[in-house]
Amino acid sequence: MMALTPAARASDFSEPWKSADRALVVDAYEYNSIDWAQLATDKRVVGFINKASDGMSPPYSCSGDDTEVKLCKALWKRHAVTRELFQTRKVVAKALGLKWGAYHLARPGNPVEQANNFLDFADPARDDLMALDIEGIDPAQWMSLDDAEAFVRQVHRRIGRFPVLYTNGKTAQYIADNSYKYRLLSRLPLWYARYKPDIDVHFPIGNWQGYALWQFSAQANCGRFRCPYRVAGTPDDIDVNIAPTDAATLRQQWPFGGLIDVPADYLASVPVPLSREAALAGKTTLIYADVATPPSFGEMVAVLGSRWSKFRDGFRMPVVKTVPRRPIFGIVQYVAWKRTGQRTPAQLDAAFAAAADPVSTASTEPDRGKR
Repeated sequence: MMALTPAARASDFSEPWKSADRALVVDAYEYNSIDWAQLATDKRVVGFINKASDGMSPPYSCSGDDTEVKLCKALWKRHAVTRELFQTRKVVAKALGLKWGAYHLARPGNPVEQANNFLDFADPARDDLMALDIEGIDPAQWMSLDDAEAFVRQVHRRIGRFPVLYTNGKTAQYIADNSYKYRLLSRLPLWYARYKPDIDVHFPIGNWQGYALWQFSAQANCGRFRCPYRVAGTPDDIDVNIAPTDAATLRQQWPFGGLIDVPADYLASVPVPLSREAALAGKTTLIYADVATPPSFGEMVAVLGSRWSKFRDGFRMPVVKTVPRRPIFGIVQYVAWKRTGQRTPAQLDAAFAAAADPVSTASTEPDRGKR
């Protein structure tokens, strides 16, 4: 079971970087320049998270016309240089005593193969943080949330622990509101991206009662003249994150890797058997079938709550809101009342008197007044 910090204090949702005891984490991608000697002078910086993979790696062999081949080779060169820089930064960061982490930018496509690409690229040690970056809920631009659950399962199968979920406020809120559907994503430690000084009223309360990391500073709100926090040796567009703990506690929690409020056996999957022909053919990819875990009480309440209106409306009987008050008001009087377009007491009395004979209200009697 994941042992995160207790429910965050109010101060952890309002400019916590102003508290000198709160630990910081820097995250970067290949185009951020880093002066490591300067960065090491900021003793609040505990960890460094670097971008690893982006969707799938480029193909190993290039084909097509000259333009396609040139583009393929350029992508592969960039991939190779990025991987070399990643490994170099890992060595330097760890030599400086920083905790290390890597994140994968999720794209549409095969989530299992993306997870394999991520782990092969990052080559994580046991104490390296792994993170899944979900930038939005549009499956045409980003990995769908259903695929993200499959990604998380594959990471767990391979390294025995879970990634942290990096996402923005809108996506996090959507996952929190649909936690009964995204039962893994909603329980991953949350790396929350929001560039506002206060997030109390915006924080997506659900399974999350607080954040593991909050990305509070980036190019969006940090410039030459104004920035929430500047880390020495980094450019203005560097991403800076705050933890709701001090440095010693963050080091103990790193690399997270568990689920919030549920035991590890909450996740279950079994490999699909291979055919004899596939096994004899050589290298194959195992496919896993998910095993449904019994829903928790909270999940059942969420499901029932989301569907209660439709369920209730299906059993509702029509309600007559304005029925005249009379000592005797049966079906005969009701039909007479419905037939008359008048609503004054005298006209209603006249209509009821005309309806004294039940036969006159039968459906076989032509309604001459209406015709």
